Amino acid sequence: MVTTGSDDAIDVSIIIPAHNCRAYLDRCLTSALVQRVSKEIIVVDDGSTDGSADLLDLYATYHRGVVRVIRVEGGLGAGRPRNVGLDHAGGRYVFFCDADDHLGPEALERLVAMADRNDSDIVLGKIVGHGRRAPASMFQRSVERAELGDSAVYNSLCCFKLYRRQLLERHHIRFREGLLVGEDIYFSVHAYCHAETISVVADYDCYHLVARADGSSVMQRPDSRDPVAWLAMIRGPIQLMAEHIPPGPLRDHLLLRHFKLDAFAQLGAPFLAAGDVKRKDIAQAVAGICDQWLTPGVYQRLSGTDRQRLAALGDVDRLVRLADIESATVRRRLTGLRWDGDRLVVMGVAALAGIGAHESVSLVLRSRQEPERELVVPAEIAGDRFTARIDVGALGSGVWDLRVTIELEGVVRSGRLGADREDGLTRPAPRLLDGVVVLPYFTRENGNLSVDVGGYVVGVPGRVRITRTSWSFGRRLVVDGEISVVGTVPPASAVRRLVWRERRSGRERAERVIALPGGGFVARQAMGRYAPGTWDAYLELELGGPPARFRIETDAETVAAPRRWLGGTVLRSVRPYATSGKGRLSTVVRQLTARMVFRRIMR
Repeated sequence: MVTTGSDDAIDVSIIIPAHNCRAYLDRCLTSALVQRVSKEIIVVDDGSTDGSADLLDLYATYHRGVVRVIRVEGGLGAGRPRNVGLDHAGGRYVFFCDADDHLGPEALERLVAMADRNDSDIVLGKIVGHGRRAPASMFQRSVERAELGDSAVYNSLCCFKLYRRQLLERHHIRFREGLLVGEDIYFSVHAYCHAETISVVADYDCYHLVARADGSSVMQRPDSRDPVAWLAMIRGPIQLMAEHIPPGPLRDHLLLRHFKLDAFAQLGAPFLAAGDVKRKDIAQAVAGICDQWLTPGVYQRLSGTDRQRLAALGDVDRLVRLADIESATVRRRLTGLRWDGDRLVVMGVAALAGIGAHESVSLVLRSRQEPERELVVPAEIAGDRFTARIDVGALGSGVWDLRVTIELEGVVRSGRLGADREDGLTRPAPRLLDGVVVLPYFTRENGNLSVDVGGYVVGVPGRVRITRTSWSFGRRLVVDGEISVVGTVPPASAVRRLVWRERRSGRERAERVIALPGGGFVARQAMGRYAPGTWDAYLELELGGPPARFRIETDAETVAAPRRWLGGTVLRSVRPYATSGKGRLSTVVRQLTARMVFRRIMR
């Protein structure tokens, strides 16, 4: 249970608007009831006629003090029911959940913990879609304090977030009523403008966005995203934002979201689906927004595709051509993959289905850990075939996902490469370049090509083998061995330490290792100081990523004989041995007191 740290009894008011969603209510309400926070669940039934009302009454009866049902009539959209629920809320925080969606079991516990830790006004929890597209750009990683002007949080203008209720009341932040779609955009924009601290929980599936099987939800209806109506609606939230955010970089950053996702997006697939007359209306509506809000700062942030659209707003045929290019399927096939010295050569076929010849092809490698890091590699092209040579030394440590990009008439299209590849095409062998291991591989889920620099997700092929073990002065076990990584000798600087791990407890002890020329090493361990148990030996190397551990191989002939000695009243024994099967170095350490020895003799 999350504690509030104040006199308030309720952590979260969960507000659920409901209209003819009987088939989904059980899952939604159950997911709310299991949340391990102090909560109230306020369900606002907006004139349901499908039996939802009876089910809600049952929940309110069996969960008195937790579930409250409020009934309203004749609302258009979810704006009014949410506002009614908010007027009745008493929690420190408010979370809005639609009746056909549901929460992850630990969602509110994690969101409240994040909010309390950072005094957050808004906390975004990761949203996952089930038959519906879910926002993703803002959920690349969890963030304690996200900057509104230097993050992707504003890309998410849905209301499925945790809000500090005091923020909403102080600034009278409410949903726009009378709208079928977009009511939550007004609400979210207004809240973002006043939020001092915004946080993100990205490491847990907090909210599950569900498509109704019958397609009856508002956002699934074909008329819910009419381009002209959407462009007319979105002017309101843009104006609201501009009333609170003065001109400058922050406003430009927020405006960019509206141009990219609200305005220019209507010139893509919706534009192609419209007739000639409506296309002119769409273009004119976009032009009107540009005339009012497109600043030099926004223009500098636009993609090449959107700049092309901006220049073509008066030319419907050109806009159709750009939309055709943008909507065309990116056909790509990997035909070759090999090393040429220190460069990874990637060959393939790339084209836009149904479109003429492309102007250029490039490979883009993007860091999985830091998506803002990219390496662009121009390719040589011959017809629809391309060849690119990647200088992997320029990538840096991390996992790099590879995409092929096609540019035509200023529009850039891209797609992951590798899932479709020539029969028998396999990944090339890993390479050790300047002490850094580079492992091209195909992802397990989709079979796409990625490059692991440093051994983050791909096991590093290597071998550590004992050449000799012996006992030296001070009852030290001397281990001499040799190392190879991906078939070659690693530099001496890569050798970090020898680690002994006790098999039962997992306890570890690290020993110093001396690297020798030609891939050799030597270590001297005072095994008599080790606690009783069975200890397995590993050699740890630094190869440009997380430490790589290799089990040390040996055989019975190479292992030194056991050693025993009496220290005071304690008999100690150390028995190095080669494990059965693969033959790996382990050591059994025992100690017997005089009493234990006497008991054994007397048995």
